[in-house]
Amino acid sequence: MVGKLERGKDVTQQLVESAATHVGRITVIITGAVAGVAREIGDWVTDGFEMVEAAKRAEQDKPRELRQREDYAEYEDEDADYDADDAER
Repeated sequence: MVGKLERGKDVTQQLVESAATHVGRITVIITGAVAGVAREIGDWVTDGFEMVEAAKRAEQDKPRELRQREDYAEYEDEDADYDADDAER
């Protein structure tokens, strides 16, 4: 017959083993989630870098004449704003 002390030891041993197993599984879940979040954030930032680079390449691909016209149009817009401010005074 198993004594009270030995039964207590067996129950304690089972509880510790069960706790260790569950903590290990939970740790794996959390580790996987953190890795997944880090991967998604990294992919998102990479997308941003790629969009910026694509915009730069698109700007460089424009014909020079078109870029000059756009610069002139921006200058005219600024000049029109300046004239409107003068007219109000």
